[in-house]
Amino acid sequence: MAITRRTLVYDGPGGPFEGVVAWDDAVAGQRPGVMIVPNVLGQKEADNRTAERLAALGYVAFAVDLYGQGKRTTRESPDPAVYMNALNADRALLRDRLHAALAALHGLPEVHPDRTAAIGYCFGGKAVLDLARAGAAVCGVVSFHGIYDPPPYEVSRIGAKLLVCHGWDDPLSPPDSLVALGHELTRAGADWQVHAYGHTGHAFTDASVAAGGRAGFGYQPDSDRRSWAAAVGFLAEVFT
Repeated sequence: MAITRRTLVYDGPGGPFEGVVAWDDAVAGQRPGVMIVPNVLGQKEADNRTAERLAALGYVAFAVDLYGQGKRTTRESPDPAVYMNALNADRALLRDRLHAALAALHGLPEVHPDRTAAIGYCFGGKAVLDLARAGAAVCGVVSFHGIYDPPPYEVSRIGAKLLVCHGWDDPLSPPDSLVALGHELTRAGADWQVHAYGHTGHAFTDASVAAGGRAGFGYQPDSDRRSWAAAVGFLAEVFT
């Protein structure tokens, strides 16, 4: 196994954008591609490491950029959510940037264009749900501790399969919003499933967010492990 990564600069509305692709050089031919959509802070090393984990499973993984080249924040930034808030206020632009990132993944010579999926964390979890809502050509999406409010544009039918990994104590996505998402996905005819983790809040996969700090937020190692195992199984199923 020889996991390789490279920077990929690609175009899209408001671009250019800069993501990172990871793959196993020892695997020959085209293989499934998985898009990784980052949290509120944007594209960063943690997303690139997730790409390498997926590459080790035999996928081409693409940690995408939704904000634009050089537009990143940290938790210490004056407004860590500045770029996320702009896309939350323009869900059509978010949709179009997601489509641009997916087109970049589809265009990679190592990727089988009919066998792609997307996973996302926090804001990225919301984004991959929007990708499915927008009818993107993906086999499935996985939302980790995402946000569930629907976009303002019309959603008819959802063809992608969906796995929603949810922290039951997440204050940003309380149980009522999860139930509303279930009703929405059912109306859209989607093949969907929810894994809800007890005693688990927002950002439960993020080891840099200490548990016991802000109420309803923080890393939960059991939920992180279980949700990753669920996602690995889900991807294997949708690519079968």
